[in-house]
Amino acid sequence: MEFNFIFDDSADVTGPTGGRRRQKDLSVRKRATRDETELEGEGAQLSSSLVRGLGILRAFRPGDASLGNQDIIARTGLPKATVSRITYTLSALGYLLYDKDLGRYSLGSATVALGYSALSSSAVVHVARPLMQPLADLTGAAVALGTRDSLNMVYLANCRSESLVTLRLNPGSYLPIWKTSMGLAYAAALSPEERVSLVRALQEAEPDKAAMIAAAIDDAIAQYARQGYVTSFGAWHSYIHAVGVPFRPRDGSPLVAITCGGIGEIITEDRAHAEIGPALVAMVKALGDQLEGIPV
Repeated sequence: MEFNFIFDDSADVTGPTGGRRRQKDLSVRKRATRDETELEGEGAQLSSSLVRGLGILRAFRPGDASLGNQDIIARTGLPKATVSRITYTLSALGYLLYDKDLGRYSLGSATVALGYSALSSSAVVHVARPLMQPLADLTGAAVALGTRDSLNMVYLANCRSESLVTLRLNPGSYLPIWKTSMGLAYAAALSPEERVSLVRALQEAEPDKAAMIAAAIDDAIAQYARQGYVTSFGAWHSYIHAVGVPFRPRDGSPLVAITCGGIGEIITEDRAHAEIGPALVAMVKALGDQLEGIPV
């Protein structure tokens, strides 16, 4: 028997008519409008149409076979007329596919090709994967590499063990920043200025959890300074334990984080500190050494 754990923190956990879904859609709409306003305020060179078009593409999440106009409107906060105009353009360019019978959109080949091109050209992903798989096999857990996308972390690569019980998150999966070792490791390695900006954005998105967010990131900073890695035991899901380390490539590409995670029975707190944390720290050193020899 195989247990597949696939998580999307934005999933509907209360059913089609549940109040939590409506509340989350409202918060997404407010955040999308705020983010767009902030971007447009950064300079006259920014194209609002491009910002909105990319926002529509980002509305698609792992597991979404297709989205209707109402789904896109709810996730982006854009007006119906704007969504209709931009989805028509994206479909004409091959970035979306439109099913006339269902009246729904799916990601087109141009979008898929763009994503694969980005991953295949990433030296960090290319070099990290052979280092990640042995640790996954050794621990019986999953080892993943990801980076920040807005207020979440997104998987760029994932290696799994042959264990029957393992996390089945794939590239493109999203995780919350302040509840996961991947996000906390990422936050711990930011510059103070970058971190202040991130914490402010996270707190604005979840004002009722502002104190918890600040405390979680402060603890991650202390952990990273003390031991070189960050742990998260049951903060995201009660049965998930994970260890994370940040890695900043020297070629100027974005900061990433690498994690090893699984159920608490596999990754106990003692094992996390005695074995997995030091192994991740060693992996990051090896990754840095190998990337030195890769032309950029």
